[in-house]
Amino acid sequence: MTEGDTGGRSAPDPREATDPAAFIAQLQALKDWSGLTYRELTARAEAVGDVLPRSTVANMLARSTVPREELLATFVRACGVGPGELESWQVVRKELAVRGVHTPPAGAEADVEEPGLEGPHWPGAPEAGQETDPEAGAAPEYPRSDPGRRMRRTLVALVAVAGLVLAAVSVVVALVHEGEETGPKRLSAPAAGDVRIRVIGSDLCLNERRGARTGQIYQVECAGADVPRYALKDLGSRQWQIVSDHPDYGLGCSGIPSGGRVPDAALEDSECGDPTRVERFALEPFGTPVTGYRIVPVGSATPGVCVTVLGDRKAPWSRLAQAPCRPDAQGQLFSFDRRT
Repeated sequence: MTEGDTGGRSAPDPREATDPAAFIAQLQALKDWSGLTYRELTARAEAVGDVLPRSTVANMLARSTVPREELLATFVRACGVGPGELESWQVVRKELAVRGVHTPPAGAEADVEEPGLEGPHWPGAPEAGQETDPEAGAAPEYPRSDPGRRMRRTLVALVAVAGLVLAAVSVVVALVHEGEETGPKRLSAPAAGDVRIRVIGSDLCLNERRGARTGQIYQVECAGADVPRYALKDLGSRQWQIVSDHPDYGLGCSGIPSGGRVPDAALEDSECGDPTRVERFALEPFGTPVTGYRIVPVGSATPGVCVTVLGDRKAPWSRLAQAPCRPDAQGQLFSFDRRT
């Protein structure tokens, strides 16, 4: 799902709220309507000079009292609501703050504008992989034999050279044997703890794009899949949470936004505990014998979906999202390799 994708639906009307709890529920509905994650809301606010920490939004939506006026305005603007609708939110908030109750006008209908949700363009990191320095493979130089050296030293040098040759041959043999291992990598079942989540078929691993704010998850080369580092948390009843540890944003959870109502909603990392996201997964074995594990969102509003690699299933930087579970499970099987 793209940023600010409202699916043509009208924004929630604050005038329907009759008390502070209902007002908070309307704010939650507004965030849900916007289709934006906490990270994206923070980024949209920053783009216009506002300050909207993710933790502040989460705390606001968890309270039972109306927020401060400036916080409300910043949040509503970030969600993509126009100036006219913002005034309605402010009027209702003021009435609830003063009287504790709001009486909707009889027959009132929200005059909702189409919000401009184009928003700023979020630059991502380049898709090209990191450059690697070429390895220096120059062989060590040995000093030439001195005609005046004693025979004893000559013998010692010959023994040393022979040892080096034998060691080099051993390394070459080991590398050849390693290159001959063409079989599949070992499959790892889900278990609590630190993991690399590897896609069966591409042998790429789940990762975000460093510097991006969306939390969108892609598949990348496993050797560089450290943004974030993932761990599995056993929630019981055969349900799991995928915990992310991002070097810039800290701990979070992988999830499907907006309750999974959008059929191809992205798999993305954000703060844990957002009630509008699907953050519980069933990790189901597939095949006999087992050839991989499906990641199935538990409670998604779109039934029969699995976490899926979209587009080119073999290509780095293909994104992951929910999609209908396939009979052959292509692009939908994973291994949970242990981190050491």
